Amino acid sequence: MGITIVEVTSKKQLRQFVAFPLRLYKGHPYFVPPLNFDELNTLQKKINPAFDHCEARYWLAYKNNEIVGRIAGIYNKAYVAKWKRAYMRFGWIDFIEDTEVVRALMNTVEAWAKEKGLAAVHGPLGFTDLDYEGMLVEGYDERGTMATIYNYPYYPKLMEELGYVKDVDWIEYRVNVPDQTPEYIHKIAELVKRRYQLNVVHLKSAKDILPYAKDIFRLVNETYSELYGVVELTDKQAAYYTKMYFSMVKKDFVTLITDKHNKLICFGLTMPSLSAALQKAKGSLFPFGFVHLLKALKKNDEADMYLVAIDKEYQGKGVNALLMQQTNIAFNKFGIQYAETNPELEVNEKVQSIWEHYVARQHKRRRCFIKQLQ
Repeated sequence: MGITIVEVTSKKQLRQFVAFPLRLYKGHPYFVPPLNFDELNTLQKKINPAFDHCEARYWLAYKNNEIVGRIAGIYNKAYVAKWKRAYMRFGWIDFIEDTEVVRALMNTVEAWAKEKGLAAVHGPLGFTDLDYEGMLVEGYDERGTMATIYNYPYYPKLMEELGYVKDVDWIEYRVNVPDQTPEYIHKIAELVKRRYQLNVVHLKSAKDILPYAKDIFRLVNETYSELYGVVELTDKQAAYYTKMYFSMVKKDFVTLITDKHNKLICFGLTMPSLSAALQKAKGSLFPFGFVHLLKALKKNDEADMYLVAIDKEYQGKGVNALLMQQTNIAFNKFGIQYAETNPELEVNEKVQSIWEHYVARQHKRRRCFIKQLQ
């Protein structure tokens, strides 16, 4: 039998869409499943404020009456308007090792892109830069993180067969956390702190982060604005992410730095790694998934680095050293020995220069593919 593509139009189908990777990667040692409720919220128009400027459609591929693939097509009108590139995004792509399956999925997204008068299709990308992005092309024998996509080695090979080529790459590092802040980093941090009269905000609880939420997303918008594919978050999106994720953070793993006028000029978010816990939870908080997550937050020797933002006025002045000093202190306090950087654009030399002062190895690479439409 051939491949049948069915558009997702019901909640039951959406749950099947979200659940498919759990079956495809069942028992896989390096695949880290996302939380089902988080995926469902992101993909629903009534919940995700990105739909104020995005259209999205989802499809399932069937072979012999069995689901063998999935894909999302995303028309981000704000991206097209900002970057002047008439591109359709694809994301949430998974499929068995079958060229005809992925061909049917990509043809479906390409057909929709042509209907919209768009010139190319690129991805994997999400609605925003905070969603999953980049297909893994190196590092298949490394465990994923909560923030990244894992995929089999055949994925990029089949994409290339369909005419998709590299548009941009992200790289990731695994960093050995030293027992104390490297002396060079410490000296720069203290010098910068005195020179610019900077203050490290000491948080008593996670709730103390909330008054800084708007400034955090202001910094994110300003500092990420020129990075690949980024569209600034709206106030509604910032409020959505604040409500969804800020309750999960550990105060000691958040660094806030203000200037002498108490203006937020630097923000860093890290977390104890939830990778092993998510594998045990299998994408669900209940009945016992939340127990694994709570244990991981309390006792862990690995951490993930998620967001870093430094005010443009202070970039290149050593503020990143102060940020790393505070991060190192927190990691040492909680027994963190290793940290995953998560994706950094391969051309972002400013960020990568930080790891020159640590024992670190670049262990993963992921790619955004693109195909121009005829």
